[in-house]
Amino acid sequence: MDRAAIIGAALDLLDEVGLDGLTMRRLAERLNVKNPALYWHFPSKGALLEEMAQLLQARQDFGPPRAGESWQRWLTRRGRERRQVLLSHRDAARLVAGTRTGPELVEKFESELNALVAAGFTPGQALLAIGTLTRFVTGFVLDEQALAEHVAEGRQPSTDAGFLRATPTLAAAVREVGDNDAVFEEGLRVLVAGIAARRGAYA
Repeated sequence: MDRAAIIGAALDLLDEVGLDGLTMRRLAERLNVKNPALYWHFPSKGALLEEMAQLLQARQDFGPPRAGESWQRWLTRRGRERRQVLLSHRDAARLVAGTRTGPELVEKFESELNALVAAGFTPGQALLAIGTLTRFVTGFVLDEQALAEHVAEGRQPSTDAGFLRATPTLAAAVREVGDNDAVFEEGLRVLVAGIAARRGAYA
């Protein structure tokens, strides 16, 4: 048993029981070992969660824009990729939001900041641009995954015909904006356009 096997099993367990149900005891049972065997590799549950989060985020294509890719298209792609990574496991947004970034991701983040600086941003503007995008995506997926839990537990918001008849404007709005994918794409467009507008205001 090595660290990679433990992290892989922990991610599988996360899908089954969620972040609140993920314990070292359950993980040890999954791996058919005693608790102390896990603590030999990870000094605490927090340390394990951090490596799980780092492994998840490493699946995203971090780094500067591709050849011929504008910074606007790059940020848009980056946002979409982050959402897909966070949706790939139950409670992944909560997991990532509550842990620190590892040194490998920090190095890639440095290259992203440099790319925006080369595009005319100051270092601070570049940090704000990527940080705002990251928080938007993480918050959006937090909401998506929380709603999915509510639905699974039978606690979803009421959408019966009587409720919608009593709130016709809300019903029309829901029909107009579409599903989560459409809502996310609109938010992403507004965010990137806002970053572009602020960049112009700074210039």
